[in-house]
Amino acid sequence: MPIHLQAGLWGLLSGSALVVGALIAYLAHLPPRMVAAVMAFGSGVLISALSFELMDEAYRQGGFTPTAAGFLAGAVVYTVANIVISRRGGRHRKRSGGQQQPAGDGNGLAIAIGALLDGIPESVVIGVSLLGGTGVSMVAVIAIFLSNLPEGLSSAAGMRRAGRSPIYVFGVWGAIALASGAAALIGNIVLAGTDPAVIAATNAVAAGAILAMLADTMIPEAFETTHDYAGLITVGGFLAAFALSKAGG
Repeated sequence: MPIHLQAGLWGLLSGSALVVGALIAYLAHLPPRMVAAVMAFGSGVLISALSFELMDEAYRQGGFTPTAAGFLAGAVVYTVANIVISRRGGRHRKRSGGQQQPAGDGNGLAIAIGALLDGIPESVVIGVSLLGGTGVSMVAVIAIFLSNLPEGLSSAAGMRRAGRSPIYVFGVWGAIALASGAAALIGNIVLAGTDPAVIAATNAVAAGAILAMLADTMIPEAFETTHDYAGLITVGGFLAAFALSKAGG
């Protein structure tokens, strides 16, 4: 199978966790503290992945300058886009409580675009990981899958409380899962054969965007309910992904 198709399938697999999380939110009425704990764990997983699978790898490939520039650029681009989306009703798209605006407020498109903004950087990473010729980074795939699960769970729970229909919720997450596969495929094709510094900067851009997303969406949701336990649970997620990284190495 061509490498770019493999990238697309791995991206689709990691993105499918969003749909699985949404399905859990609709089939089971999980306590808010459990949802928040899962968000904290997923945050730790992503922090570990961006540290060891993205930033460290970017530094080895391109050195400090492209890595730092890409990292800051990713955070800036995400922040600017997120401000625009938030002002149009998508601020609390990952919140599981009553923070999301009601379905009739016309913020559905903002929520959908915000979900896409959150998921695409992660998927590009999967496509880029296949360019080294050693196969996909299973640590990245597992980490992104484990972080997407609570994202879908929490956001779908919030959408449900806001009065969104199942067709809307699963339509959004199904589309994001497909977009994740497409992003991994396109990233693999576009960046094939490029200079290592470009690939390093791409990984760093994704890392900056992911960290900005964590600080803006997932961590606040986790802390609001778990409070004193949020830090400990986040450390547990970090350690799990770190162990996967070392086992894979």
